[in-house]
Amino acid sequence: MSLELLRQRLNQSVLGSEAAAELLLVALLARGHVLIEGAPGIGKTSLAATLAKSIGGVFKRIQFTPDLLPADLLGYSLYRINQGDFQFIPGPVFAHCVLADEINRTSPRVQSALLECMSEQQVSLDGVTHQLPSPFIVIATQNDVHATGTFPLPEPQLDRFLLSIRMELPTTEVQTSILLGHAVGEIHQHSLTELLGTQAILDLQKSVDAVYLDPKVAAYITSLGDTLRRLSGAEQSVSIRALLNVMQAARAKAFLEGSKAVHPDHVQAIFANVMRHRLQPDDGTDPQLLIDAAVDQTAVP
Repeated sequence: MSLELLRQRLNQSVLGSEAAAELLLVALLARGHVLIEGAPGIGKTSLAATLAKSIGGVFKRIQFTPDLLPADLLGYSLYRINQGDFQFIPGPVFAHCVLADEINRTSPRVQSALLECMSEQQVSLDGVTHQLPSPFIVIATQNDVHATGTFPLPEPQLDRFLLSIRMELPTTEVQTSILLGHAVGEIHQHSLTELLGTQAILDLQKSVDAVYLDPKVAAYITSLGDTLRRLSGAEQSVSIRALLNVMQAARAKAFLEGSKAVHPDHVQAIFANVMRHRLQPDDGTDPQLLIDAAVDQTAVP
């Protein structure tokens, strides 16, 4: 019930974002990180903040700027004279949900500081490893790459995101509804109550792990990856991590639909979102065209 209430709240927070809200829930249940892309001012941050404020635990929002340093993100060691020793001061990444707002407005050096956090759920500084809390999810918003003052995300970091969500300008009718909703105070994000606690999220994630994956469906995921590699002309374009992300996201999608097993349609429903941000064709080809072709050319079991 709480999961359905969370879905409804996400849909209400940013009108016209039903598909994006569904994918956010998929990432949460699949223990994955999310990259939300789109132009400024269309609700990327609002949608991410609504999820963060609804799931309990510690929430930290980091505004990525050109002058941000890795220590501003991860933390630092401070020498205490009275103790004669160094004390670790944790950065804002030590939270259950981290909103990395406009992540591509900072330098690649700072962007890369998140790699270990996203992959290993830990931070290593001065030879000491510090564990991050569970559950741990990074929701990053990214402005369009052609926007002024942006830096492209490095490929290793893009591969750490479970899936990407592309948010577009809503229809004229939805835009009018948004204006009216704000005018009468129906759309707001203040004092949101917790709908899912951290333990409830961990229990839901375990339930997703129990969703059955048939060997034929696993082979289908592998075949999709092989086809996409062939069409893109680059063997490294689809990593093993990407295929694992497809599997886990498909499990989460099946769980949300009440299915006890993953079916090919669950894989197809999330395949583009898992793969789009990982593909960067040299000839400027739209990754979506390659992804659609891969789905069309791969036999369904």
